[in-house]
Amino acid sequence: MQWTDCGSHLEISLPEAFCFRECLKFLGRSELEVLHHIEDDQIYKPIKIHESLILLRISSPDRKLRIEFPDVIPQKEHRQNVVKFITDWFDLERDLSPFYQNALHDKILKPLTDQYFGLRMIGIPDLFEAVTWAIMGQQINLTFAYTLKQRLVKNYGECLNVDGRLFWLYPRAGSIAGLEIEELKKLQFTTRKAEYIIGAAKEMSAGRLSKRLLLELKNPREKLISIRGIGAWTADYVLMKCLLEPTAFPIADVGLHNAIKKMMRMEIKPSIDEIKELAKNWSGWEAYATFYLWRSLYE
Repeated sequence: MQWTDCGSHLEISLPEAFCFRECLKFLGRSELEVLHHIEDDQIYKPIKIHESLILLRISSPDRKLRIEFPDVIPQKEHRQNVVKFITDWFDLERDLSPFYQNALHDKILKPLTDQYFGLRMIGIPDLFEAVTWAIMGQQINLTFAYTLKQRLVKNYGECLNVDGRLFWLYPRAGSIAGLEIEELKKLQFTTRKAEYIIGAAKEMSAGRLSKRLLLELKNPREKLISIRGIGAWTADYVLMKCLLEPTAFPIADVGLHNAIKKMMRMEIKPSIDEIKELAKNWSGWEAYATFYLWRSLYE
């Protein structure tokens, strides 16, 4: 990924198949989002690099991503980490041409890729956030999942105050590992979800689970499923959103089922076997097919 250090800001060159407007629509899908803010077609996002809190302001003029620093300009040696974060967040190194080529001959994906061309997988680069956000979303609606995330972040995350405005970062695993179940239950987490989230935090704090470890494994899905509270759907979601694995396929996802039902104008949601048949042409790109189908639900 080509980028330029302009001193006061950074510029990242964009692949042809990139639409900042579509990425903004996905990132702005909930008013309860607490980890970034969108104003005037710009994203404000705090990140932490080597214990330094850095506020990013991201815009996209002239087919580039422009990364500005409204608070403190990071040290030169940290700027590569900023670029790495942005690259992972927007999956910028992915060549989408094979996905779009496949979509030309697919009755579901063709209209979606025409309408949302340039939409990139919006990742969750932090493994602890990806795992626990997926656990929060199990068997509840998206609005309440965002409410739980907001409570977790505001009670245990770090906060950056810039000109009187608060910008929140997701809690570190170490901040959650020592909690008692009752502390999360006070935030309306169920006993099970509290157990799962604290358990995942302990696994990561102890070094038994990390993004680096998963990337080194031949079967990271198996490792994820071995952890209490992580089933097939959660594992596939984490592979898709954190490891950016294009073959990850959360086939049991309710949103996926509803999107296919909508696209196919079906009276009832499709069965797993019907989805498998429809997905034969998605081979190698199941995650992107799922993501574009999810996007269709935000119209």
